[in-house]
Amino acid sequence: MNEQRYGGRALAMIVAALLAVAGFLGYRGELPGWPTGASELAAPIIEQPPPPLDPLAVAAVVDPALVDISASAAPFGLGAAGSGIVLTSDGQVLTSHHVVKGADTVSVTDVGNGRTYDAVVLGYDAGVDIALLALSGAADLVTARIGSSAGVRVRDEVLAIGNAGGLGGTPTAIQGTLTDLDSTIVALNSADLSRKPLTGMLEVAAAVSSGQSGGALADREGAVVGVIAAASGDPARATTRPPNGYAVPIDTAMRVVEQIRSGIPTDTVHIGPTATLGVLTTDAKPSGARIDLALYGLPAYAAGLARGEVITAVNGRVITSARTLHAAINVHKPQDTIQLEILDAAGGRRTVTLVLALGTPN
Repeated sequence: MNEQRYGGRALAMIVAALLAVAGFLGYRGELPGWPTGASELAAPIIEQPPPPLDPLAVAAVVDPALVDISASAAPFGLGAAGSGIVLTSDGQVLTSHHVVKGADTVSVTDVGNGRTYDAVVLGYDAGVDIALLALSGAADLVTARIGSSAGVRVRDEVLAIGNAGGLGGTPTAIQGTLTDLDSTIVALNSADLSRKPLTGMLEVAAAVSSGQSGGALADREGAVVGVIAAASGDPARATTRPPNGYAVPIDTAMRVVEQIRSGIPTDTVHIGPTATLGVLTTDAKPSGARIDLALYGLPAYAAGLARGEVITAVNGRVITSARTLHAAINVHKPQDTIQLEILDAAGGRRTVTLVLALGTPN
């Protein structure tokens, strides 16, 4: 609505008339009793509320740009089901890292054309729960409209869309409103029961369910503003508080995507096939990564590393914890040769050289 300036305009007309008279009479002084500058009085701007979100219209825009994901892990075929968002017509797909975590094989069915593709993991950031896939042989896929999470506000209406229950077929759409823009949660991975803290999450008052992970949180225009990551609980068991959903802001997710596309790994963003040392570790005291288990058949076991020994450096980089060991391995690829500095239980030190093996996206 345009600003109304009735008081200001009337005042300006009066002043103009008086000045004209004064000029005609030859008066060059200031008008008595009038301020030197006339101020304008602005009426308040009343913003019209946006139209309500139309779930059918938004779903019609977003659904064709989604995929159903099935991930499995050897040797028992255990895995997870989830969703993904098509970024490019040749098959780059954005999803949650936990959907493909530990997977040996990933199969993707495109909602838009109904075809199933084999997929490879191009890269991931486990810390923010984002992964990028590539579909083999894909072409002419419908792509999602990527929005921005920078402009979202609490109480905005959104639609959470994904493969609810991991059943495939037409995605399920759950309408809700944003209740927080910076939530911190501890997410439980139902596939391996691991827990991960996630920060900076969008919280939505909607009964998001298993299988929608990796799906789209869309605004009223059908633009993706978040990647669904977690639900607060089972809607059927909700008691004092209805279950909420949580999503990674799309701006955060796309920064990970661009890092993966750059081909440059970081301590948090892994690119390409995953390399593994083959150890389970915990934080050592006072410093280092303590080996709790060297997995049979993998590099650490073959190199003779044993339970209780502490990894203190990788290629000269000081290791202070299990997390810094993971970060040091994260920038490497399978078949890379690395040197480990080892502290044994008796206080002896030695250097071990080994070749990293192919692992799963962990």
